[in-house]
Formats: sequence, C-alpha cells, structure tokens
Amino acid sequence: MAYQNNVLSSANQNSFLSMANQNNQFLMITGADSKLNDYVNTPTCPDVKRADFPEDFVFGAATSAYQVEGAWNVDGKGFSNWDDFALRFPEKIEDGSNGCIAIDQYNLFKEDVSLMKKIGLQSYRFSVAWTRILPGGRLSTGVSNRGVKYYNDLIDALLSQGIEPRITLFHWDIPQCLELEYQGFLDRRILEDFCDFAEVCFWEFGDRVKNWITLNEPWSFTVMGYVYGTYPPSKGATAKQSPTAIALLSNSIHRSKSGPRYHTFGGNPAIEPYIVAHHLILAHAHAVDIYREKYQAVQGGQIGMTNVACWYEPFSETQADKDAGSRAIDFQIGWFVAPIVTGDYPESMKERVGTRLPIFTSQEEKLVKGSYDFLGVNYYTSYYAVNHPLPPDEPPNFITDRRPGSNWLYIVPWGIYKLMNHLKETYGDNEIYITENGVSEPNDKGQNIKKALSDERRIKYHNDHLFYLKKAIDNGVRVKGYYIWSLFDNYEWAEGYSSRFGIFFVDFENGRFTRFPKNSAIWWMNFLGQKFKIPSKKKARPTDEDGEGSVKRLRAAN
Repeated sequence: MAYQNNVLSSANQNSFLSMANQNNQFLMITGADSKLNDYVNTPTCPDVKRADFPEDFVFGAATSAYQVEGAWNVDGKGFSNWDDFALRFPEKIEDGSNGCIAIDQYNLFKEDVSLMKKIGLQSYRFSVAWTRILPGGRLSTGVSNRGVKYYNDLIDALLSQGIEPRITLFHWDIPQCLELEYQGFLDRRILEDFCDFAEVCFWEFGDRVKNWITLNEPWSFTVMGYVYGTYPPSKGATAKQSPTAIALLSNSIHRSKSGPRYHTFGGNPAIEPYIVAHHLILAHAHAVDIYREKYQAVQGGQIGMTNVACWYEPFSETQADKDAGSRAIDFQIGWFVAPIVTGDYPESMKERVGTRLPIFTSQEEKLVKGSYDFLGVNYYTSYYAVNHPLPPDEPPNFITDRRPGSNWLYIVPWGIYKLMNHLKETYGDNEIYITENGVSEPNDKGQNIKKALSDERRIKYHNDHLFYLKKAIDNGVRVKGYYIWSLFDNYEWAEGYSSRFGIFFVDFENGRFTRFPKNSAIWWMNFLGQKFKIPSKKKARPTDEDGEGSVKRLRAAN
C-alpha cells in the first residue's frame, strides 16, 4: 500500500475523481503523485510539547468493538452484520480475514489498560457492541448481563487508572437479525431499536461515563455499505451502472483502496444512501433527546456525533474550483453536521439531489437541530478539488451527486488547520474533539519485529498534525481533545489485517496477540509525560455479591 506514503503537493497530480452539480459538471479530486519523496524526508514542523496545549485538553486513543474485541460468539453475544459479512464473504476482505478474534481485547483488556496508563493517556475511546448488550437486537429479547459486565469491568479498570472512558454507541456493527428482518437503517423501525440500545447503555454505564458519541462516521457506514458495497450490506454499485459511474467506482475512497466494486447485492445508489443517512441522523437525535430528558442532569455528561472530514483544497483560484471544494465538504461532513446545527441539509445537497433527498418534518427539524454538545471529527487526509464536465445524460447516482475518492491516505497536516477554521466559520463556535487521527503502514509479514517497531513516519504525522491543530486553537477554534487512531494494530474492516494503524504493534501470528510498543508509543509516552492536569478519578461502581454489577432493568438474556 505504497499510496499511504504520499504527501499532498501542488504539483505532479495524477489521480482524478468526480461529483455532479446542476450544470452538468462534476468535482474532480486529485491526490498527490506517488513518486513524491516519502513523507519522513519532507520538512518537519517544529516539535510540539504537551505544554503547548491547555491543561484541560484531553489526549487519548481510540478503537472500536469489532476491530479489537474478538469473542464474537462468547458469553451469549449475538450475531452482527460484520460477523456475517466477513465470515460469508471473505473475498470482500483484502486478506480474507475476519474479526472473530481480532486482537482479543475481550480477554486482554486489563493488560491493555495498563499499557494506556504506561504511556500516559488521559482517555480511551471505545465502542459498545450492540449485540453484546442486546444479543437479539432489541430490548424485548432481553439484556445480556454478561455483556454489561464486560463493559462495566472495562470502565472500572479505566477509571481506576485515572483514564476517562469515551463511549461510541454505533461503530458500524448492527445486529444481523435486524438487517434480515427489516434491512436495518433502510427502515424507520431502526429508530426504536437503536434508542432502546442507547438507553440501556446510558442506564448501565452513565453513572461513570461522561462522554458519549452516538454514531461514528455515519458517512462511511452509508457510502461504503450502500454505494460502493465494500462494507455490509454490500449494496449499491453494479456492473450495469453508466460508463462514467463504473470508471469512478474504481477509484479509492476514505478507508478503501482502488479496484472494481461491482459485486454487490442489489440496492439503489441514487436513493438508498440518502434514506440510510436520514435514519442515522434521526437515530442520533432521538438518542440525544433521551439522554437529555432522562439522564444528563443527573449524570452530568456530554453527547455528540463523530464525523469523518477531509479538507478539499481548490486546485486553482477560479470560483468553479472553490465551489467544487465547498461542495465536496458539504457532501461529506456537511451532510451530517448541517442538520444537527441548522435543522436541514446543506443547500448544495438540496440543489443537486433534489427530491431524492429526504425532508425533515417540522417536528423532526426541532428534534435534530441542536442535538449535540460537541462535534467529533475524524481527520486523516486532504485532496484537491477541480470542476470537470459530465456527460449530458448521466443518470442520477450518489457517485456523481457527490464524488468518488482517491488513494485515500495522503499526508496533509495543514488540512486539519483549514478544516477546523472552516467548521468554526460555517457552523459556529462549537467544542470540537479530534476523535481519530492517524496513519498506517502495510502489514509486512516478512519484516522482523525490530524493524516493524520503527515508525518515524507516524511520529512525524502526529507531531505535524498537532502543530497545525495548535495553530487552529490559537486562531480561536475550541478544540478540546485529540485521539490517536489507533492505540493498537487491529482489524481494519475491508483491509483486514493488511494495514497497521497502531502505536502498539500486535503480533497476529503467535496466537497470543502480543503487544509491542512502536517508537511512536515511546514518543507519546515522553510527550504525555510532561506536566499536565490529571482529571479527578471517578469511583468505580460498587460490585454486588455475585460480581454482576448494577441491577438490570430486565431479566438478562442469558
């Protein structure tokens, strides 16, 4: 995956992508030439220090349940869409693997918390597996007290070490039974089931968890699952698309490399992505409403949504290219942030998607608008944006409504500065958390451990992004925290174990999933070892006699 060494430059552009507008033009995104010098050899930003950031600024690391937990069928856990997808269709995963064991954090969480403490992390962001809490997908089938106990034990272990838990409720693993019953987020019935799951989590964990994220990257879940078909339920693009759409489908997008994507299972990429996204936004808003109405005053937490965002730099100073860059941002982060800030979709989406874009009722608009306490942002990369004409009779499709992607992980530290300023100028003076930021290298099985631990490019990546993040803070953007992606090498979705994002190397081959600190982990230990304010420890929950934790609202499922 040599494309991950790329650095965005103003010259030697070679990768072009597109998006429609009402005047039969599409956005062309260009990444940098893969022949540019490796990022490590480019000029380095000045070294950053912990003292450069406010005392209450939070530094943490992030993972997600399917990517790290394993134990896919242990202690009564139900079957998720990713359990089904990776086991039934290994050909859709780059190395044919699955997350059934992942890095076995379900059994190794105590050791992992010790590693977090050792490097000085103040917070750990993780997701709760819906099917570990509600094995049958919905409240009426019962709550698994063994699933609840696992997360209680993890939360308590974190708090005992002064590490703040930040929980993501939905990181793409929906119960497969709901997918089979009513097609998951394509159906409004998902709203009730998601809210029941969210409320169980608020009730069980909210006395100690003060930071909640409803959804992680709903854009990725929607586009990868219902347009490109590289994630479950693998709907969207087919070989019967127009020649333009087929050509664009072969380009890479966020979290996915290039290549044909025609082997999908039906669907309509002109309509379904917008329905799924609409239901995701409503699910978020309803969950926030439940938290605010029933729990927030007593528990004292915050709740928001995390979205992925790239920066799109106009390729030229022409107004057309500037509009193209703005449009691309609207069709990514704006798609989900504009509704929760303003109560409606961006104007550029309404103009280009037209009647295919769902409409919020007046009651839904009131529910959605303001349904956040902070904005979570996952930033990895940036692209150039250029206008280019489309064929005149191009049929509607999300790919040409918005844009396809590029070899996705170009290293562009200044992009985070421009993105932060854009969010403040467009959506107001909100608290922002960088909930993911990181870079990967290929999993080279022929490489010895010592060489694999040498990841100077990752050190430079984090240093340079923090430098530009500090610049944004100095410019008045209220950035409150930064989370490394990822704490550990893990299961990277459609890339399987072929890509390593962790600051800890995980030995997938020895059967014990041994963790080794990469040079970047040592860098972070030194960075965080400088003086900072340690958050006050919250008390772990009192444990009942049988060790099962808090009282259940319903009889446990198992």
